[in-house]
Amino acid sequence: MWSTGGIVIRSALAGLPPAGRAMLAAAVALAMAGCSRPPVPYTDQIAAWHAEKDRFMRESSDSPVPADKRATFPPLPYFPIDPAYRVPASLQPVPAGSSLEMLTSTGQRRLMRRVGRLAFTVNGQTLTLGAFVEADQQDLRRLFVPFGDLTNGVETYNAGRYLELERTTTGFYDLDFNRAFHPFCLFNSSYDCPYPPPENRLKLPIRAGEKLNTPKRAGAGQ
Repeated sequence: MWSTGGIVIRSALAGLPPAGRAMLAAAVALAMAGCSRPPVPYTDQIAAWHAEKDRFMRESSDSPVPADKRATFPPLPYFPIDPAYRVPASLQPVPAGSSLEMLTSTGQRRLMRRVGRLAFTVNGQTLTLGAFVEADQQDLRRLFVPFGDLTNGVETYNAGRYLELERTTTGFYDLDFNRAFHPFCLFNSSYDCPYPPPENRLKLPIRAGEKLNTPKRAGAGQ
């Protein structure tokens, strides 16, 4: 009935007395309003993402948390959700074949391919971050963006944090630091986690996303 462009509705209204027309019109409006759900508020989206991450850490067989500690693993701590740390970014491509070796938490070197540089503005500062994929990776649908900032070693892991972005065809990205997360080596030293390269170490604090349970003294190890 609702797919007829209003023809059936208008025909039904024409055969009713005024009071009936008003009641039917109200019922139709209510039904149509129920068919279109309002968008989920941004803070609720992030809160749901946090909850899903906590379930993964406690319940998934892929969790970095040792199996005997998962059941009692506490919820991950985060900075307050701040929409100011969700910013548009444009990916500036780099010449094909651009690559570098990233030092990892186990002392290895992992060859990464630089896809481009994300240009954006946070707190009035124009910044860039390199976006990467592993050198032998064939699936290019996701970009790896490791970064450091001035919270490292105090409020966040001293080795930095990560962002992952779904590739777009436009080159424009929703860069959301409220979704920044710690590498798995923070929770399990057997993981081999790349460290952010110098070009991805920001000279300002990013107080958004995952943080440490207890702030550390500057320069302290984890």
